[in-house]
Amino acid sequence: MGLGSERSAEIAVDEIGSVRDQEIDLINENTERDVSTTSEIVEQFIAEDNVDLIVGTFSSEVTQGITDTIADSNVPFIITGSADSSTLTETTGQNYEKYKNIFRTGPINSELQAEGMADYAEFLSDTHGWNSFAHLAEEAAWTKPFQELLPGYLEDRGLDVVYDNTVSLSTDNYTPILDDIEAAGADAVIRFFAAGGQGKLIGPWIQNEYPFAVEGTHVASMSPEFWQQSSGACIYETTSQSGGGGVGELTGKTMDFVEKYEEEYTGEGQDPPSKPMYMGFNTYDAIHFYSKVAEEAGTINYSDNLDDIVEAMHSVEYTGAAAEISLYGEDSKYPNDAKEARTNGKISNFPITQWQPTENGGKQEIVYPPANATADHMMPHWMS
Repeated sequence: MGLGSERSAEIAVDEIGSVRDQEIDLINENTERDVSTTSEIVEQFIAEDNVDLIVGTFSSEVTQGITDTIADSNVPFIITGSADSSTLTETTGQNYEKYKNIFRTGPINSELQAEGMADYAEFLSDTHGWNSFAHLAEEAAWTKPFQELLPGYLEDRGLDVVYDNTVSLSTDNYTPILDDIEAAGADAVIRFFAAGGQGKLIGPWIQNEYPFAVEGTHVASMSPEFWQQSSGACIYETTSQSGGGGVGELTGKTMDFVEKYEEEYTGEGQDPPSKPMYMGFNTYDAIHFYSKVAEEAGTINYSDNLDDIVEAMHSVEYTGAAAEISLYGEDSKYPNDAKEARTNGKISNFPITQWQPTENGGKQEIVYPPANATADHMMPHWMS
């Protein structure tokens, strides 16, 4: 994930070259998903490197651990990995003047993702006749909105929530949980795993051919190498992910970016990931977006002109590789956060990919939303 983001930032910087007649220098550091490590990095960025923009952070807990330091510095910070809605609603939403230099350009926040996932469940009901769902989330900040909102959203759509549970990040044995989901009569489990879970759920799921599908969000499954890493156990598994895995055109820029990444970083001797992954898409788009903001504001001097930069962040609309990007304003429910796109009332900038079988193995396909689909959603063959 981190390496894909770093490479994507390098591509964006190479493409842009300079902003306001100043050549861009890129500094990459690894947060190691640790708050203290990240705090030291951020303090160095601000005090020693005199950066004009900070982009990144995967973990919501890490992001929330550095917001006060960044807010005090006024350095613009664009979140491109973590999705917890409270990261902005409890900062820009409560004290806008203090935190107005903190933004998120993608992914859409987890409250909006909960609504998008309910729309997807309705799609599964229409496609396969599945009406009973289980909800399973790891204990983490980013999953709290799913825990609080998704069951209600499903029930609002006439779907039954027959199982609802959270699991510790240290859970190793998922068989008793899968047994309970089967006993509850679920047609599909919608699970949310980033740091935990990994492949520990899908192993016993496919080995025992449990009679329900595995849907939702699974960060490990976003890796283009996950088929090999899981020895094919990810077959039929789905995950939401910005950029749709880089397997289909979401905007007019998606595949141009993916092909550039593959030309530069895929092949013999190159470390994975062989595609940008979701944070790579969001980081690439954020850097391009900010270059437009700087031109619109006419400045990158945040010390003297932060209000001009903030105003431009709200006014610029940009077509990225993953989505159309625009931000909510100060008086909205989600100040400085990425706006969702909607088609016929449904959230549409929320692509879902599925691992599907091929003659020689498996590959990711976009299965939702229908307008961006590269293949039909497949139910596990043992459920047919």
